[in-house]
Amino acid sequence: MAIAATVSAPITSSNLRSHSITRPSSFSLINPFKSSSFTKLTTTSLIRNPKFGFSVSAMSVAAQENLSQTAFLDRRESGVLHFVKYHGLGNDFIMVNNLDSMEPKVTPEQAVKLCDRNFGIGGDGIIFAMPGSNGTDYTMRIFNSDGSEPEMCGNGVRCLAKFIADLNNSHGRQSFTVHTGAGLIVPEIQDDGKVKVDMGEPVLKASDVPTKIPANKDQSVVKAKIEVDGVNWNVTCVSMGNPHCITFGREGGENLVVDELNLADIGPKFERHALFPARTNTEFVQVFSRSHLKMRVWERGAGATLACGTGACAVAVAAILEGRSERNCTVDLPGGPLVIEWREDDNHVYMTGPAEVVFYGSVHL
Repeated sequence: MAIAATVSAPITSSNLRSHSITRPSSFSLINPFKSSSFTKLTTTSLIRNPKFGFSVSAMSVAAQENLSQTAFLDRRESGVLHFVKYHGLGNDFIMVNNLDSMEPKVTPEQAVKLCDRNFGIGGDGIIFAMPGSNGTDYTMRIFNSDGSEPEMCGNGVRCLAKFIADLNNSHGRQSFTVHTGAGLIVPEIQDDGKVKVDMGEPVLKASDVPTKIPANKDQSVVKAKIEVDGVNWNVTCVSMGNPHCITFGREGGENLVVDELNLADIGPKFERHALFPARTNTEFVQVFSRSHLKMRVWERGAGATLACGTGACAVAVAAILEGRSERNCTVDLPGGPLVIEWREDDNHVYMTGPAEVVFYGSVHL
């Protein structure tokens, strides 16, 4: 059973080792770093499964009134990983305080087990908050749920920003610099708690996305034809530090109704198409107006997710390049909306959206 806020029934076993994970008995979304969050708690036991690694049970425990704000993640226990689960519009991540090392505390193989929604914690990936490099305040690394390592993640960097603010017990408007595999990213926490991220300049040169689709506009791929499973699609290719293939529909067809797509069938065929040497994220887009788009995404290494921040940025860029959108628009994702702006003055893409705490816990690796 996946570890989730709805778990209440205990699971018992006489021969499995159990480990604790703490979450609020009301199951509301809270900030676990505030001392007031520790007044009413439920402890859930992560149970070691010999084959897969993890299961779950739940029981009530006494309030832990005296826990300090950072006591939980400051614990140092051999072989134990302390984590916090965050989500950005349903795109969920296991956040790890890795500020004492540039070496991830979890291997890619362990990440696959931890992200498993049936036998692990559950998540679209694991994000490590690391010391800054190349003059930045922090470094961000990610392992996807399949163990691969993407360059960057838009929803993930918003979660990282809130995670760091919680670790520092800081409040209000604040910003910092983050080194990622896609380069410098600058998130800023707004007064309303949402996070605005300077995602940098989009990469449009075909060979740098990368894609083998021949460039058809300057050095870019804009509304070009690609055959997938015997069907011709019109696609635009954009990199936001990671590769994206964006389509608004099939060649000669009507605009997409994205909710009618069989994403699990078509998504992997785009992701692993021979024209994308590094594989690709794929966004299927429906246009409501010049300021309102709707997308579904098949993420490279994670599959169908509820949100993709870099994907929403790439969608806005593609819509502008194809003449479908203004430079400031709302992109609806299955998990909720993001506001995207591609500024003409600096050529940077800005993404604004939420990031929320789900729960926190510990697991033996």
